Amino acid sequence: MPDSPDRTGPAPSATRVRWARPEDAETIVDFVRGLAVFEHEPPERVHLTPEVVLRDGFGPRPVFECVIAEQRGVPVGFALFFPNYSTWEGSAGLYLEDLYVDESARGTGAGRSLLAALARIARDRGWPRLDLSVLDWNPARAFYASLGMAHQSEWLAYRMEADAIARLASESAGIEGGRGD
Repeated sequence: MPDSPDRTGPAPSATRVRWARPEDAETIVDFVRGLAVFEHEPPERVHLTPEVVLRDGFGPRPVFECVIAEQRGVPVGFALFFPNYSTWEGSAGLYLEDLYVDESARGTGAGRSLLAALARIARDRGWPRLDLSVLDWNPARAFYASLGMAHQSEWLAYRMEADAIARLASESAGIEGGRGD
């Protein structure tokens, strides 16, 4: 979320970033629904539930991590991420799946605080990259550029969804030498 010059909320130093906890599951879902609205999508398209957050973020095999931004003790935003891997770097990196700051807290430094926390996590883990995707119309693109992020214009995003996955998977005879997953 861009930092606007006319601050109407708490100063950036008033933002505290902490690790998400299981009791934040409903808040995380609410933030994802808020992100859907921001992206001009109906919140009903969000299939995430608190139970899924608990399973996938806090269960025995977490597949994501999450940090929460708070101002005056109230959650105002979140960043949900997981490791990716670069064969060229020979290293894991941090992939930011979702970054969201409540409209009332935009321009207060909450988004910058969340990204600074992610940069620290990446640095401390020895991960040389922090990647994210952003919609082409999102005004946060200028904010990301101001932080040193570069648009990878030569790369195009592709996605395969459930029906196409099922069709293609039906062509596979399986994989030998199972990993036990």
